[in-house]
Amino acid sequence: MHSFTKAVALSLALLGMISLPGCHARTGDTAAASLQSELPLSEAGLTQVPLSIRTANATHAFIVEVAKTGAEQAQGLMFRTRMAPDKGMIFPFPEDRVASFWMKNTVIPLDIIFIRRDGTIESIAANTIPYSLAPVRSNEPVATVLEIAAGRAKELGIEPGDRVTWQ
Repeated sequence: MHSFTKAVALSLALLGMISLPGCHARTGDTAAASLQSELPLSEAGLTQVPLSIRTANATHAFIVEVAKTGAEQAQGLMFRTRMAPDKGMIFPFPEDRVASFWMKNTVIPLDIIFIRRDGTIESIAANTIPYSLAPVRSNEPVATVLEIAAGRAKELGIEPGDRVTWQ
C-alpha cells in the first residue's frame, strides 16, 4: 500500500471509519494498538505509533514518532523543516517530572503538549518560537510530552483536561 494511502487508512481506522485487515476492536484494546506493528520506522529511524486525542467534541488521530532514549529525546525534532498536520513526536518519561524543553536548533514552530500519567493534558505551550533558548515547562510533573505542528491544538480544539492515548 502506498505510504500516503496507508497513513490515511490508518488514520481513518483509528477514527473507526473503516476497517483494515487484522485490525479488530477488542475488549480492553483499541484499533490503534493493533495497527502499531504495521507502521514503518520514521525517516529518522524511530518507532511510529498511533495516538489519539479525545476532546469534548471529537477524537483526533495522529501518527507519532517515539523518542524513547535520552539521545532520541535530546535530538527531538531539531533540524526538521516540516511537520505534517497528522504527525508528531512523543517523549515518554520513566518517572513523572516537571518537563522543560527548548527550541534550540528547532526550525519549525510547535505546540508542546504536557501529559499526566493518567493521559490527561496538563498544559499546552502553543506556537513555540523556533531556535529559542527560553525554557518551555510544564506546570506540574508529567509522564509524557507530545509535540505537534504549531497551531494544531487550537485548530482541533485541544485543551487541558482532554485525554491522550497511545501505545
